[in-house]
Amino acid sequence: MTLSGVLPDHAIQGLIANGSISAQTEILPQQIQPASLDLRLGTVAYRVRASFLAGRARTVKQRLEDFKMHEIDLDGGAVLEKGCVYVIPLMERLSLPKGMTAAASAKSSIGRLDLLTRIITDNGVEFDRIPDGYTGPLYVEICPSSFSVVAKPGQMLNQIIFRSGKTIIDDDALRALHKRSPIVNGKAEISDGLGFSVDLRPETGDLVGYRANPHTGVIDLGKLAHYNPADYWEEIRTDAGWIILDPGAFYILVSRESIAIPPDHAAEMAPYVAMVGEFRVHYAGFFDPGFGYAAAGGAGSRGVLEVRCHEAPFVLEHGQIVGRLVYERMTAKPTKIYGADISSNYQGQGLKLSKHFRTP
Repeated sequence: MTLSGVLPDHAIQGLIANGSISAQTEILPQQIQPASLDLRLGTVAYRVRASFLAGRARTVKQRLEDFKMHEIDLDGGAVLEKGCVYVIPLMERLSLPKGMTAAASAKSSIGRLDLLTRIITDNGVEFDRIPDGYTGPLYVEICPSSFSVVAKPGQMLNQIIFRSGKTIIDDDALRALHKRSPIVNGKAEISDGLGFSVDLRPETGDLVGYRANPHTGVIDLGKLAHYNPADYWEEIRTDAGWIILDPGAFYILVSRESIAIPPDHAAEMAPYVAMVGEFRVHYAGFFDPGFGYAAAGGAGSRGVLEVRCHEAPFVLEHGQIVGRLVYERMTAKPTKIYGADISSNYQGQGLKLSKHFRTP
């Protein structure tokens, strides 16, 4: 009987070994994370007129014939311009067994750049969701929203997890998990997952976040700890315990809670719910086993919030619930967990920009 849950690293290696995951070039060990696989950009990008899904009866290649404007060679690096939409074939492809689905998300550093990246598939009717038993290529749609970027083949902007059967645990199981291995500091607000709120009263100082500057230079995705934050971000400071979000602006904020993911679980940030306000808090969605977990070098880690305000200015207050984490069981513990095992960038984090920027 096949266990239900999210597949760990050693099971992903098994999918590679049996051909369920394949690639144009050899899959690298560093692509395999505790509960996900990093996906690599191919060699060509297509500038398209609009975002699209293939639809049940069509392939992405067929849709590209309808919507592509021109083709861009990524070898040596190419600029993907802010406000434009691109589709890039990925190096990896799938041949999933029956009963297995997959889901994709932007990697943390990519979400923090306000770089909208979504996986699309042949015959697909949803972004970032790969249906049961899918066989075929993978593509990524990229829309830089705040900064133009330089992209190259082989760069890893997205990650994919693999699910067997029912993986989400209900609220009763989540409460039991919290009692056994605390998943948040303080009281756990559990209702269809773990609720989290925004921190606008920091313990020290008055820096509560960053707002993307509207007119900046490009960001080369291959350059780490390279850029001066002041050239790209405005610091948001307040001692009032609230800020006003401007329509169309992009913010980096941080959760008030410190979160932990035990090694036998993973988590996904739930989609934005319109009832909580005129903003979105959801770009990079996956939390690996071991995130914030004490035995992995964390004493709880804050969740960095990638926030975009919609049509109307909106007052965001300290402690306001802005989202929730849905916990999922793993089929088994990973060989390595997030944190010291894999030199993770964001273990024990607080308010933090992407790894492309120098520490302020």
